Amino acid sequence: MARVFVYGTLKKGQPNYKHMINTAKGLAKFQGTGRTVEKYPLVIAGKYNIPYMLNIPGTGHHVAGEIYSVDDQMLQFLDEFEGCPDMYQRTLMRIEVVEWEGKGGVGEARAAAEGVVECFVYSTTTYPPEWVGLPYHDSYDSSGKHGLSYILRESR
Repeated sequence: MARVFVYGTLKKGQPNYKHMINTAKGLAKFQGTGRTVEKYPLVIAGKYNIPYMLNIPGTGHHVAGEIYSVDDQMLQFLDEFEGCPDMYQRTLMRIEVVEWEGKGGVGEARAAAEGVVECFVYSTTTYPPEWVGLPYHDSYDSSGKHGLSYILRESR
């Protein structure tokens, strides 16, 4: 099992969460909530209003999201879903645990107790330079105050 941190449309209550609970795509077990240890710019960009975490450590905010434990099948699905490695790149990042629900072995308990876990995160280094000038968010909600409605793939 791998640990994945999601900050956008794959979170609970967001437009693509249905994929996280679709066992035909693999297993994803909710472990808790967290935020990036380092600051990153989280922008909403492109004609479909997609949330992107730009891989520019030290700029932006500590981005909030959810931590999942996923099997290889789900990780492969997420790679395809996220357009990895072209649109997003899957990299390991340190995530500060805000609230832990995960149950697991000694390693899980120690990681949660220490307050920081390593997770795969889909961020991007391949973006138009003007995205750096967009407003930065500390968390994403598809129906947030930003007024930028996410366009589902099925509707594109």
